[in-house]
Amino acid sequence: MTIFAVQRQLTGISMEDLGAAQKAAIEKSNEFTEKGVPVTYIRSNFYPKNGKCTCLFEAQDAVAVQRLNEEASLPFDSIEEVFDLNPK
Repeated sequence: MTIFAVQRQLTGISMEDLGAAQKAAIEKSNEFTEKGVPVTYIRSNFYPKNGKCTCLFEAQDAVAVQRLNEEASLPFDSIEEVFDLNPK
């Protein structure tokens, strides 16, 4: 499986709406996986100074990640493969 970063611009979003967006990503990931398209939501980083947000997903391809975000009605600017250098 590959890690994909989804870049978003969420200037002016409230913390409540940010939490709802994260919940939508998690729920849609679970739904995709249950339907046989394994996608795992990993985590998000939000930069309040400029409204940027990066969400990490694990999936077989970027198409699944794109479909997930579109179906969850989550705006995004780009999706690209990344190396998640987690020291765990």
